[in-house]
Amino acid sequence: MKKVTILLAVLLVCVAAQYSHAGETPKRIVSLAPNMTELLFALGLGDRIVGVTSFCDYPEAAKKKPKIGGMSNPSLEAVIALKPDVVVMTVDGNPKEFEERLRSLKIKTFVFRAKRLREFPQGIREMGAVLGAAEKADVLSGEVEKTLERFRTARQPAKKEKVLFIVWPEPLIVAGPGSIADDALTLLGEKNISDDSRTSYPKYSIEEIIRRAPDVIFIGKGKGMERVSKGLLQRLETVPAVKNGKVFYVSDYLYRLTPRTVKGLEELDRYIGRRD
Repeated sequence: MKKVTILLAVLLVCVAAQYSHAGETPKRIVSLAPNMTELLFALGLGDRIVGVTSFCDYPEAAKKKPKIGGMSNPSLEAVIALKPDVVVMTVDGNPKEFEERLRSLKIKTFVFRAKRLREFPQGIREMGAVLGAAEKADVLSGEVEKTLERFRTARQPAKKEKVLFIVWPEPLIVAGPGSIADDALTLLGEKNISDDSRTSYPKYSIEEIIRRAPDVIFIGKGKGMERVSKGLLQRLETVPAVKNGKVFYVSDYLYRLTPRTVKGLEELDRYIGRRD
């Protein structure tokens, strides 16, 4: 265990060395993704953020930051004008070509590579090491790890529920393999009925849902989705989840890999309600 800890520390130092010169801490940060912006604030780096995307809406202070465009189409000119010490990106949404253009202009980038729940704590540590927030990152990643471990070692249900997580009702988009929601359902010991899809967020048909007959349906984005999903649920009235009143409106915590993701995990577990 000691050797593993030492190796991890060495790796973090190496990662940090790739992005900054000795003794330098990035003071001006541009974030190219909502989850990166949220994580930066969670690490206490909100005052160093000089630019964000138009989709960065949490926390509230993020909305007041200068905008540089969208995740998939950020403005290179806007980023350059902000004179960043580092641009924080993610492999899950930002174009590789934009990273290459920034590097060609000698603008430093940090690419957050974690996409799955199990990868998240290490991703937090790597970001903290690069941005001069290693201590806070270690605390935050430790909290995430404890929550994940608690569910990983919890009593598993005797019989798995068949679950569908609806990301958006019309067009009907669901959480498939590789999505955060799928990770959460697997960790909770349940069966995601769309886990054999070819993409992480596949389009689904009414007929396929009826055929697979989920026991539980989660609909993201909260109570405001009741009106939007009303027609869909009427068409699914024969499905066990609808007949038995097991349709639950949950938050969007599982839409982005952020510190709030663990709250989304706990929320699903409360609704399923089958653990000690």
